[in-house]
Amino acid sequence: MYANIGGQGWGEMYASAKYIDLLNETGRNDWRPAKYKIVDARAAFIEPTYSTNASGAFTEVFRFIKDDAANTLNYVQANITRSGSTITCTEGTDVYTLTPVDAAQEIYSINYKNGKTYTGVIDNFISLNRVYPQFYIVKDSREGENSHLHSPVISRLGEVYLNRAEAYAKLQRYGEALLDLNTIRTRSIVNGGYSALTATNAGDLIDKERQLELAYQAERSFDVFRNGKPLVRRYPGPQNQTVDIQANDFRVVYYIPQSAINSYPGKLTQNPTQ
Repeated sequence: MYANIGGQGWGEMYASAKYIDLLNETGRNDWRPAKYKIVDARAAFIEPTYSTNASGAFTEVFRFIKDDAANTLNYVQANITRSGSTITCTEGTDVYTLTPVDAAQEIYSINYKNGKTYTGVIDNFISLNRVYPQFYIVKDSREGENSHLHSPVISRLGEVYLNRAEAYAKLQRYGEALLDLNTIRTRSIVNGGYSALTATNAGDLIDKERQLELAYQAERSFDVFRNGKPLVRRYPGPQNQTVDIQANDFRVVYYIPQSAINSYPGKLTQNPTQ
């Protein structure tokens, strides 16, 4: 589902804008062939499907996310034009001048016609599935050079470190938690370690690192719900972007077998569904 490699695979589920933003927090990961640069090693598992025109050239676009309708976010890939130091992009008949946010990384903003300011990047045009740029995910592919061969790892050392970091943090042993957390983070991001872990930020930083490290391994919903948090999916995609799934939603709760409850009368009760 995550990629089409050599004509094999569906390639219908892509890296989300939320995940790409997390990868880019310490610097832009650039997948363009002529400017390839990976800041977070985990970004190497993402492969955009850059398309070329009839002459084999890439088309430069300004890609950003806009409010497409009420409560709906969508991507825009607007062709750009360079004239001296001025860069403009065109969407339909509308032309926007790009304002540098970080010109070295080709991050810019535009003042959109709806009165909002949107930030995005100059990139090559990525082919679409419906309206979604295809950010293929190859984390679960290419074992032994075969396109989609993959042997899932049940327990990874990286997850063990993150589990222990979380346990240390919940015991308020933040120094030890920081060492475990940075063991994983600095392996992926050069000089990317966190300077401090406290009661205020420990939960968020550990959760973020779990998102980055364990992506596409069916971990995310468990991490969210076991900590009593809602699953929030406000990014472009076919999902309902405005519905937050609560940890006690009936679609989430796992029921305890009645036989287990009967074995411990008065001690075990069924998990609530509201």
